[in-house]
Amino acid sequence: MQSSSSLFPVALISAEFRSDLSEDVYRLKPGNSGDYSVELALTRLGQAGSEHARGVPVVLLHGSFSNRRFWYSPKAIGLGPHLARCGFDVWIAEMRGHGLSPRNQQYKHNRVSDYARYDLPAIAAFVREQTGQVPHWLGHSLGGTTLTAALGGHYLGEHDVASAALFGSQISRIYWPLKVPPVEWGGRLLLKRFAHLSGSRLKRGPEDEPIGLALESLRWHGLFGRFGDAERDWWAGLAEVQVPVLAVSAEGDRQDPPWACHKLLKQFGSATREYLCVGRKAGFSSDFGHVEMLLSKPAQQEVWPLVEHWLQQQCLPPAFRSPADEVKL
Repeated sequence: MQSSSSLFPVALISAEFRSDLSEDVYRLKPGNSGDYSVELALTRLGQAGSEHARGVPVVLLHGSFSNRRFWYSPKAIGLGPHLARCGFDVWIAEMRGHGLSPRNQQYKHNRVSDYARYDLPAIAAFVREQTGQVPHWLGHSLGGTTLTAALGGHYLGEHDVASAALFGSQISRIYWPLKVPPVEWGGRLLLKRFAHLSGSRLKRGPEDEPIGLALESLRWHGLFGRFGDAERDWWAGLAEVQVPVLAVSAEGDRQDPPWACHKLLKQFGSATREYLCVGRKAGFSSDFGHVEMLLSKPAQQEVWPLVEHWLQQQCLPPAFRSPADEVKL
């Protein structure tokens, strides 16, 4: 079968109409890492009948224990379809072993560093090839953390990312027991007995996560841990990032608290940095939670229009900004 790309093998595995939307699903095989079995599913959404008149590209990255259905339900509801109906060229990525992306041979050892170093650059290159434009990126939870790692590690740059929006993403929350070496060592030995963490068993979501991600997180939060890999300090690298950044937290989020999301934003060196905490204090109808900030009826009415506005203007409407929220350089 002829590849859909001149960069690396890409197969168009389905092309369907979903309600008023067109859905094209690609499977990328970039072959740019040590595990050549890696294949990544990438779903492209657009308005039916407008396939040849696409708008600005936007890449959506799901969080842990999740897949493309976080952004795009079987009934064509979600932030992905909303942006497609607004005229954006929407691309929904699924990480290794999630959704339509098959598990690679070394699935157990997959880490954020692999996603950031190999997978996101391959996705960026393919989207640029197909659209002729630099895409905007949106990441929720671990998706935002992965995008942050790719920017801080300089695996993605201004030629790959027009802007970055991070929803419920942070790496500064401290887990004090992990600062005690015996506790970290014990946790590491326990986790190594498993190949993956079950999202359904843990009641965290429909997908599993490879144990490599959990071991990597233990290293980040250990006594002398840092947000990075053996070669690069991603946290320090964020100070050199210049792409516009929006950080959104939720007042009711107990997993990734607002103060930690704000701290991550302040580490970026970008001239355009904006912060929003969705909750009653900012004029919203309720204190949203970690998932509800993007996946709820109130989010559909109150948050999605702000995301659309950010993508169009790269800044929030003045009514939703306060001196405490803005980050001035």
